[in-house]
Amino acid sequence: MPTFSAPDGTRLAYRVHGDGDPVICVPGGSADSTYLGDLGGLAAHRQLTVLDFRGTGRSAIPDDPSTYRCDRLVDDVEALREHLRLASIDLLAHSGSVNVATQYAARHPQRVRKLALIGPSTRAVGIEITGETRREVARLRKDEPWFPEAFAALEALTDGRGGSPEAIAPFFWGRWDAAAQRHHAASRPSNMEAVALFGAEGAFDPPATRAALAGFQAPVLLLTGEYDVNSPPETTAEFARLFANATFIVQSGAGHYPWLDDPAHFVATTTTFLA
Repeated sequence: MPTFSAPDGTRLAYRVHGDGDPVICVPGGSADSTYLGDLGGLAAHRQLTVLDFRGTGRSAIPDDPSTYRCDRLVDDVEALREHLRLASIDLLAHSGSVNVATQYAARHPQRVRKLALIGPSTRAVGIEITGETRREVARLRKDEPWFPEAFAALEALTDGRGGSPEAIAPFFWGRWDAAAQRHHAASRPSNMEAVALFGAEGAFDPPATRAALAGFQAPVLLLTGEYDVNSPPETTAEFARLFANATFIVQSGAGHYPWLDDPAHFVATTTTFLA
C-alpha cells in the first residue's frame, strides 16, 4: 500500500483501485476505508485513490491527537493531492468525511474539478437534522420484520432517552440481509479517539464555510438514499441549495451505502456526473 507524509510528518496510506483518471475518495467516520470497497464497481470506470485517514487502516497514529479534528484533516487531503502531483482533483466523500470535503472545497476551491458527496453529513454547514426528520424516513420501513425494535431504539436515541445505536443498524441498508450484516460488522470505527476528537471545539465554522461555498462554482453531486436516516433526502436537498452548481439525487430503495444497495444505479449516476 503506497504512503505519503502529512504536513506534520504523520505517515498516511492510501489504496488504489482501477485505472484511468483518478478520483480521490475519503471514507466516513474513523472506520477502515476498506468498507468503501470499489464503490460498487466504480473502479471499472475511474481509478479510485482511497485515503486512510490518520489513525485508521494502515495510516499511522499521529503524535498530536488534536490533528484528528475535522478541519485539520483537510490538510491531509491537500497533502495527498500534492503527493499525486495533480493540479486539481475530483473528490468523492461519504458520510462524516463530507465535512472534510466540504471544508476542503471552501478552502481550496481552485483545486476541485468535481465534488461528489454521498450520504452527506451536514455538520460543517450547520444544517440540523431533527429527530422527527429521521423518524419520518425510518417509517418508510414499517413493514420490515425488524422495524418495531429498531424504531423504538431510534425514538429513544432521537428523543435523548438513550437507546442502543446497534439496534438501529438495519435502517442504514436498503436490505438488512446477510451481506448488509457482514458490511456492518466490517464498517465499525476502528479508532474511538479519532471519533471523539473529529468534532472537537473549533472543528466547524458553519457561517464561514457557507460563505465560501456561495462562490464555489465547480459541479457538485449530492446523492443520498431514499431510506437514509443518517442523511435524509429533505436535509440533503437543503444542503444542495448552498451550491451554485449542484445535482441532487435520491437513490430509490437505498440506505446509507447506496453502492451496496444498487451498485448499477450508483455507478451509472456517479460515472455520468464525473465524466
